[in-house]
Amino acid sequence: MTAPNRPARRRRGIQAQVDQRRTELQAQVRAAREHFDETQERINARTGRNLLFAVVVGLALGGGMILSLVFVKQLFLVIAALLIGFGAVELAGALRHAGRDVPRTASVIAAVLLLPVTYWLGGVGQWLGIAGAILFVTLWRLAELALGRGARERNGLLLDLGAGAFIQLYVALLGSCAVALTARDGGEWWTLAFLVIVVATDVGAYASGLTFGKHPMAPRISPKKTWEGFAGSVLAALIAGVLLAVFALGQPWWFGLILGAVLVVTATVGDLTESLIKRDLGIKDISSWLPGHGGFLDRLDSILPSAAAAYALFLLVG
Repeated sequence: MTAPNRPARRRRGIQAQVDQRRTELQAQVRAAREHFDETQERINARTGRNLLFAVVVGLALGGGMILSLVFVKQLFLVIAALLIGFGAVELAGALRHAGRDVPRTASVIAAVLLLPVTYWLGGVGQWLGIAGAILFVTLWRLAELALGRGARERNGLLLDLGAGAFIQLYVALLGSCAVALTARDGGEWWTLAFLVIVVATDVGAYASGLTFGKHPMAPRISPKKTWEGFAGSVLAALIAGVLLAVFALGQPWWFGLILGAVLVVTATVGDLTESLIKRDLGIKDISSWLPGHGGFLDRLDSILPSAAAAYALFLLVG
């Protein structure tokens, strides 16, 4: 009886060891998960967003742009149209929330159609297109009024028309500068460069702000933006600007300093401008379509004015 029981005891001992190891491993996983959740909550409280989702969404959007610019730059037109279209509908919705009767359908149609006109007809098409876009949205709103939709007060109507024009000037016109730049010979590398620099400023600002941020930069507009974060964004932009100027744009290193300095200013101003718009409209995020980012316009806020600045620098250098 003793010999047959020995293998059984050995199996029970091995099973007990396996169960003990499994229990220890599960405890370690739970502890690591709790530590990760606590760390993420502290980061989210400091940054005001879900940073993990923000990184994933940012990488997906950035990866699509980079692939289109590197391989088939015409595909960038499609991506830009999607982003500008969503940005226009988000801003129109936010303005409607604030009481402005802005035609969302017309705003999206006008903003999206401006991009191919700009791509294929260049600067002339861009300016004729933005004039046509504003006229189209204006006539659409007047047609709604004639059909009995919306307020008939003169002041209210003027504010509605101004809001519709603002969407085209802010989202469509600035966004079309990236398309106009990409359409130029070799312009796709300039578009790629300015996008990378804008991302670098964002990353530098968050890293430096999280580590050293103590002094608010514009507490009434964007409470979480600090001067320490701005210093980090400047350093990141200058380094990225020099590297991209030399290795991607074929420009001297000092031009990279100019490019980085200009774009860190436009990116910061764009971020603060969108924060001011949201503050005036009484909303936290333009929308909640992008986890960790808010809406598409929350991701385009730094890119839109930077696109215009990069296009201007390209024209000056060219």
